[in-house]
Amino acid sequence: MSLTFEHVTLGQRVLFGSGRAAEHLAAEVARHGAARVMIITSKSNLQMARNIAGGIDVALWHTDAVTHVPVETAEAARAAAGRAGIDLMICIGGGSATGLAKAVALATGIPIIAVPTTYAGSEATNVWGLTEAGRKTTGVDDRVLPATVLYDAALTLPLPLDMSVASGLNALAHCIDSFWGPRPDPINAALATEGIRALAGGLRLIRTEPSALTGREQTLYGAYLAAVSFASAGSGMHHKICHVLGGAFNLPHAQTHAVVLPYVLAFNAQAAPDAEARIAAAFGSGTAIEGLQLLRRELYAPKGLKDFGFALEDVAEAVELALPAIPAGNPRPVSHANLTELLTGALTGANPLNLTYL
Repeated sequence: MSLTFEHVTLGQRVLFGSGRAAEHLAAEVARHGAARVMIITSKSNLQMARNIAGGIDVALWHTDAVTHVPVETAEAARAAAGRAGIDLMICIGGGSATGLAKAVALATGIPIIAVPTTYAGSEATNVWGLTEAGRKTTGVDDRVLPATVLYDAALTLPLPLDMSVASGLNALAHCIDSFWGPRPDPINAALATEGIRALAGGLRLIRTEPSALTGREQTLYGAYLAAVSFASAGSGMHHKICHVLGGAFNLPHAQTHAVVLPYVLAFNAQAAPDAEARIAAAFGSGTAIEGLQLLRRELYAPKGLKDFGFALEDVAEAVELALPAIPAGNPRPVSHANLTELLTGALTGANPLNLTYL
């Protein structure tokens, strides 16, 4: 059978090197010829950001990055950038900092240099997200794609072990969702397969030796591949569910993805045999779900949404919000009944292979 598909590769400069973030940042700011630089970070990452930016002139420091990017937070950052005449933004931190920079870029077109300190992957996508009145809206716009990403595994060393695990599993969700997003293709599948292999190996190394850079470098590499494949394939069932859970119930981003992932994989894998085989091979396991669950056990991954504030009485609302957002091309039809069972299982941490919809 001949191959027929359309693939778009996003244009972005990537500089990778442990301990080289400050050097790379100074060079990139000079390359952009920026006169008025804004740094977006969180209060907790401010000292790290100051160290990284020690070699450049900063016109504006903005430390109001929070998860899920509330509309009010985005509007305040846009106004601050306008008043300061900013012509280049630098986001230093996890997905919250990157997401806020994207929200500014969406309205202003100001270019972004991203310096990630987690494995969130937002820095390598043209996807933006904003939350208003408990509802998270996402979209795609090339204006929000950072022009340059500076990866420095040393910046992830302060990340607590449990957060490293959750963030890495969030990246793994990008890979797996790429197999059944709205625009899957063989290139996305190849990137996602290698991403799974790198993430699984890297996260195991972080768990056994958290102070070493080897596992963190491998995990960052895998997170980048995951984000690139996800950016091309688009948001599948997993991400649509997690966007609802984050926006409507203010659940933590990475932990939510880490918990929901095995339930969506178990749900879709039997209806997507080619994807299932590739995912299983990347894990080095007999089946995809066996490989993921073994990894989760080794990493002591988060188990149930109940541990993060989601309650049984929230399931019905989450189903009503998520069901219409799930792409029509999902490998299996999604109904009110099976989505209710899936989310109830994720709530309690039940074995995904014991759910009746399988």
